[in-house]
Amino acid sequence: MENPWEIAQKQFDNAAEKLGLQEWLRLKLREPRRVLIVSVPVRMDDGSLQVFTGYRSQHNTARGPAKGGIRYHPDVTLDEVVALSMWMTWKCAVVNVPFGGGKGGIRCNPKTMSVGEIERMTRRYTAEIFDIIGPEKDIPAPDVNTDAQVMAWIMDTYSVFSGRNVPGVVTGKPLDIGGSAGRDEATGRGVYYTILNYFKYKKESIEGKTITIQGFGNVGQHAATLLEKDGFKIIGVSDSTGAIYNPAGLNINELKEIKTKTKKVTDYKDAEKLPRDEILFEKADILIPSALEAAITKDNADKIKARVICEAANGPITIDADSILREKGITVIPDILASAGGVTVSYFEWLQNIQSFYWTHQQVIEKLEAIMNTAFDSVVHLAEEKKVTLREAALMLAILRVAESSRCRGLYP
Repeated sequence: MENPWEIAQKQFDNAAEKLGLQEWLRLKLREPRRVLIVSVPVRMDDGSLQVFTGYRSQHNTARGPAKGGIRYHPDVTLDEVVALSMWMTWKCAVVNVPFGGGKGGIRCNPKTMSVGEIERMTRRYTAEIFDIIGPEKDIPAPDVNTDAQVMAWIMDTYSVFSGRNVPGVVTGKPLDIGGSAGRDEATGRGVYYTILNYFKYKKESIEGKTITIQGFGNVGQHAATLLEKDGFKIIGVSDSTGAIYNPAGLNINELKEIKTKTKKVTDYKDAEKLPRDEILFEKADILIPSALEAAITKDNADKIKARVICEAANGPITIDADSILREKGITVIPDILASAGGVTVSYFEWLQNIQSFYWTHQQVIEKLEAIMNTAFDSVVHLAEEKKVTLREAALMLAILRVAESSRCRGLYP
């Protein structure tokens, strides 16, 4: 698999070259501001001790505190976390929220751990990164294999260390302790608005347009639910156990119930069973990669049959694959635009925590829709003006905003 940090830097280099960015800004924005590696010793349920490795990367804070998720996964690496923190910088800038990019993770397998073990690991990790996080420094959020409960443990641990209640240290918390209405669905809803905007821009009807989704977790499920209600036909989905496909369409509500009950989309009866990654290669109007990075590579990009790819995951397409898809005439709506709904509502949650004033669900989704629409229009306008792809335009727009903030602030000393 291609190194995600190399992919992120190549994407940056390409956009910086097209922008004619000053050399000192290129050098500064190309590297993370701070990276912390910590040991996370945990007493396991059987009395043994295990030491996990944790990371937190802060790529850039020129526009505001670092912002980004924490993931628990056996394949977490330093390069992955640093790459994701850079993508978060651009994601925040594309939707013009006043955050920089951060990301964290622990290399572990939470599926083999008890709730108590995960809680102890989370609290110890929070203690280890305590000095560099906070509402005005770096604000974690849920990511792969982390959720509102994990955020609650982080918030509680940080508050205990601080000697006061600090809800704004994380976003994606339960509503009862300062979470925001609409946060759980935010990334999927952002994908939904992006796809609607794309077909509006193309002046195409959405009725009957077919969609396949790689990854049927939180993001995939919310996007599928909203898209199905608007007339799109979801014909195939996958999860870590396999894939299902039915050209006549899937019943998303029924599929969600099965996924909740058995944890496997392949237990859905009215569909053909496929190997997990085969869902990427089925014919559809839109493919939504909603799993991990580097799902589409130079080795499989030529098999893609979808007309449009909307990146709900972070970095699901490698550099070489991007070129192959472009040559095939496949439009890619980039991750830093399409999946920015989550960080946008995280911003709303942070604002509400600071003000101790909370919005209704309707207020949240109206504000999210307005921001996603504005961001899409800005990216499309730049793509047409500069005659570049949507990915290049999104990166150029984001880098311009971060570079201007960095230029204004200058270098210290």
